[in-house]
Amino acid sequence: MNRIQNVLVVLLFFALASCESEELQEIPPNIILFLVDDMGWQDTSVPFWDQRTPFNDLYRTPNMERLAKEGMKFTQAYATPVCSPTRVSLMTGMNAARHRVTNWTLKKDSVQPMEKNHPDLEFPLWNVNGLTPVAGDPKAVHATPLPQALHDVGYFTIHSGKAHLGAIGTPGEDPLNLGFDVNIAGHAAGAPESYLGVENFGNGKEGKEVWAVPGLEAYHGKDIFLTEAITQEALKAMDSATTAQQPFFLYMSHYAVHTPIMGDGRFLQTYLEKGLDSTEAKYASMVEGMDKSLGDIMDYLENKNIAENTIILFMSDNGGLSVHARGGEPNTHNKPLASGKGSMYEGGIREPMLVKWPGKTAPESVSGHQVIIEDFYPTILEIAGIDSLKTIQKVDGESFVPILKGEQEHLGVRPLYWHYPNEWGPEGPGIGAASTIRKGDWKFIYFHADGKMELYNLKEDIGELENRIEAHTEKAEELAEALSNHLKAVDAQMPIDKKTGLPVAYPIELFLE
Repeated sequence: MNRIQNVLVVLLFFALASCESEELQEIPPNIILFLVDDMGWQDTSVPFWDQRTPFNDLYRTPNMERLAKEGMKFTQAYATPVCSPTRVSLMTGMNAARHRVTNWTLKKDSVQPMEKNHPDLEFPLWNVNGLTPVAGDPKAVHATPLPQALHDVGYFTIHSGKAHLGAIGTPGEDPLNLGFDVNIAGHAAGAPESYLGVENFGNGKEGKEVWAVPGLEAYHGKDIFLTEAITQEALKAMDSATTAQQPFFLYMSHYAVHTPIMGDGRFLQTYLEKGLDSTEAKYASMVEGMDKSLGDIMDYLENKNIAENTIILFMSDNGGLSVHARGGEPNTHNKPLASGKGSMYEGGIREPMLVKWPGKTAPESVSGHQVIIEDFYPTILEIAGIDSLKTIQKVDGESFVPILKGEQEHLGVRPLYWHYPNEWGPEGPGIGAASTIRKGDWKFIYFHADGKMELYNLKEDIGELENRIEAHTEKAEELAEALSNHLKAVDAQMPIDKKTGLPVAYPIELFLE
């Protein structure tokens, strides 16, 4: 080999080494979206307020504490009042008023039973069939699902747990139709018939087939809690991706801590010894079981040496259940926040949110940036390096990547919107058909049935105890106009007032009367 050949070989070596280095740097990060069902802002030992509360001292969530120490805590993160609207916003980036899956889904082509005989309102035929990946269903929202977008750029996509994205008998019922490579226990129903393996997770109960958790036959008859079973299956699915050196997206979507409230025997005794009544002790044990799942996943990442290239996003799908099925006094389980699940008050929509992004997000950081559930869609796409996706739907969410990177703490005063032209069932504070806007520290709520309007300054009154609409009429009118403009812009559905036979007025119209 002559001198020139030697030089060429050396140059080729360094060129290949350089390419290999660039490829190593461009390995897409693994993404874990850890979603808890019905977990309230206070259902954790991690305080999301500026002070600890008795609830923070009641619950034991050491792995949430661990995640908070390693990442960023968001103190003003929001979802919708009930589950399916949140989940569809998460999967599409759309605000609920736009995608129209405004209530929880189950039966095809049918509104919920409690919506059929309301004394004052006739509810619109919202998108009762949920999310669909194919066109042609007038009762479903056709959109580009988040897992499909990730799958198409090479991610191994894993669904584990609750789906609740499409009605029975529709394409959206099966996560595999939405871009997931693996579906563990996900189907149309939003709650399990049983959390217990010894009860086969509800399978075999006559008349309860709709609620029986599918696909976990290997655990039937065993003394195992549902939270643990779907976590073990998720770890196996991650392992197959890791072995193949393929980036993965894990949607760890727990059924817990949704009803039925059933004690997780691994943790129950501790809470009984604390003096909690049996229902609340069972609930707390479910919270701790969920936290163990988070810890198991974090341990897996560390053991496989992939923690530094894995992002974890932790969120809940709506506020904590409080109006029924709990122990103690109803509507108090999220204090200082008012009310709970199903409500437009903070207890129904404000969530515990944590994000760990190694090398990007400062450990033990705290953000007061206001985030809403549709923001997760563009954020995850940006994290995955997807910057030119042509979606079927218009995306309402805004990426919070700049917040995670510490580049910007506040992006200005951005309005957040909620719209629920539906009936949930239980009666309680702030529960019922309503539309809401938050802008800065101010929050305006408009209730459809009676036209009542409420205005709160959340910075000064986080418990929404003082309605300031009479003292700040101009601010209320400003927000009513912004909310009305949003509802018109997205062609939001409004209930019919049975007294007049006309659609419920937009809130700004009440100021102009």
